[in-house]
Amino acid sequence: MSEGHASQQDHMVHRFAWFRSAVLGANDGIVSISSLTVGVAAAASDKSTVMVAAVAGLVAGAISMAAGVYVSVSSQADAERADIAREKQALEDHPERELEELTAIYEHRGVAPDLAREVAEDLMEKDALLAHTRDEIGISAANAAKPMGAALASTAAFAVGAAPPVLATLLNPLDTIIPAVAGTSLVCLVGLGAASAIAGGAPLLPAISRVTLWGAFAMALTSAIGSLF
Repeated sequence: MSEGHASQQDHMVHRFAWFRSAVLGANDGIVSISSLTVGVAAAASDKSTVMVAAVAGLVAGAISMAAGVYVSVSSQADAERADIAREKQALEDHPERELEELTAIYEHRGVAPDLAREVAEDLMEKDALLAHTRDEIGISAANAAKPMGAALASTAAFAVGAAPPVLATLLNPLDTIIPAVAGTSLVCLVGLGAASAIAGGAPLLPAISRVTLWGAFAMALTSAIGSLF
């Protein structure tokens, strides 16, 4: 592989954090709002009740998604900062031991012992904390937790995902809301699975199957429960 070609590669890990949050938000928006809508439609006797439930679900879900993702990723960021602080202290207190640890990491990856030691020394001389947080702890700029970015990405994606079932509810009479919402949502789930697979360079069928089957199961279950009432 030529150097020019290698430098042009666009690896998914560099956008994995926001991508994961966006897929999570879109999937949750489609599945939760469509399931809520068909469940209420199966039990309701007028369209306004279903519409109120759909819109309320969209608003509440988006807020819940923002808060949940922000709190979760913030906890991860706190843990990362604590690990980095401990590593910084260890480098100050026991630099030689930390050098041995870094050398052992490179040896374990297949680097010859003498070369592993030389690489570890060079990297620690340049930026010891960066070398240890990346290669010992596994924290780098590409995968570091970013709470606000993750919350915004997942919340926006939730609203986008929730919009089709809400629109299907608005545009259809009560007796066709369930098939309209279910059909619209399944098409959206197929599109989401395909888009996530293409963006991540993964096989299409597994990605489409998992989101579609789980979405169909959720809608069928809530519809059945709504029919009981």
